[in-house]
Amino acid sequence: MAASFEYDYLIAGGGAAGLSLAYYISQEPRLADKRVLILEPETKNRNDRTWSFWTDAPTPFDSIVAHEWGQLAFRSPGYEQVFNLTRHRYKMIRGLDFYNFVGQALADTPQIVRMQGTVETLNNTPTGITAETSAGTFTARYAFDSRPPQFQKRPDKYRYLLQHFVGWEVETSRDVFNPQTVEFMDFRGEQQREARFMYVLPFSERRALVEYTLFSAEILPKVEYEAAMRKYLGELGITDFRIEAEEVGAIPMTDHPLPPAEGRHIINLGTRAGRAKPSTGYAFKRIHAHSAHLVRALAATGHPPTNLTGDQWQFSFFDTLLLDIMQRQGEHTRNVFTELFTRNTPERLFDFLDERTSSWENLQVLNSVTPGPFLQSIAHVLRGRPGRRTTE
Repeated sequence: MAASFEYDYLIAGGGAAGLSLAYYISQEPRLADKRVLILEPETKNRNDRTWSFWTDAPTPFDSIVAHEWGQLAFRSPGYEQVFNLTRHRYKMIRGLDFYNFVGQALADTPQIVRMQGTVETLNNTPTGITAETSAGTFTARYAFDSRPPQFQKRPDKYRYLLQHFVGWEVETSRDVFNPQTVEFMDFRGEQQREARFMYVLPFSERRALVEYTLFSAEILPKVEYEAAMRKYLGELGITDFRIEAEEVGAIPMTDHPLPPAEGRHIINLGTRAGRAKPSTGYAFKRIHAHSAHLVRALAATGHPPTNLTGDQWQFSFFDTLLLDIMQRQGEHTRNVFTELFTRNTPERLFDFLDERTSSWENLQVLNSVTPGPFLQSIAHVLRGRPGRRTTE
């Protein structure tokens, strides 16, 4: 006799990953009879973040793209270039627009129930899952867990960095910015033995999101980010501006294994499933690709796919090598990215970071950087321990 469950799918968390999966389920006619419960700790009714990504194909969310750019600038000491993007566009979506867009789609789908509550424990049973939550106990055939990952760090074996930033959306009193060009990485500032750069998304000649971003292990006092942004704006000749909004974030960048599942019936999502790319922190497009991958299998077979993420080992290895360089000699990150942009098109780099390149293309990218730092990192990987900064 088949087991009876209150729901077919329970989604723990209503952020980018949980709502992404719910959206793709709502759009799949073959899953129209599945009962879905989303448990959300809080109502998503404010613009708490933005997501940026590059793409060379239409997305389901193109109607809510706040801005897109056809040019990309890379800057470092001795090398500056503005690239015209051919296949790709760089796009930005505001968090509130995404929440509202998905919320409308789900409101039109009676099979999906949204409930405020915090998931406390998820447990596999022989045929499904049991969830203990602040809203009660629920059963389902599968659970999809998008809560932040919890693990014991192993710094003797793995690398742990953050992509951390503070950003201001500023309005200036005169025309300053080029709304056609995203300032992707501006490494011209002091590195202070870390990877530090400015990132600018201009929306008009007088309005832009300006972020001071670091790839390093420790978050700075907030005043240091703010001082760096004021210095950058001052160098652009901007002394009169208003701060219209602020963003603060810290995204994990690690090669610590993040399992795609916990047992047979609990599938991990988002950063819990390693969807933030370890070497860059970009997650939005990877989250949606993962959701689409899971839903295709659920619709075709009734079960999640055997390969839950579709990840390829060689790209995880490349991520580890770059993380090792960042941890061991963070200021050298600037040189690595300068060589990558000097010797490759952004289109090739985007394909590489999207893990879509062939073995030959991977070799071309790897051959474009000075081999010494990567060979040292390979040696550290083979010895099974991360590189450490020397005391010089």
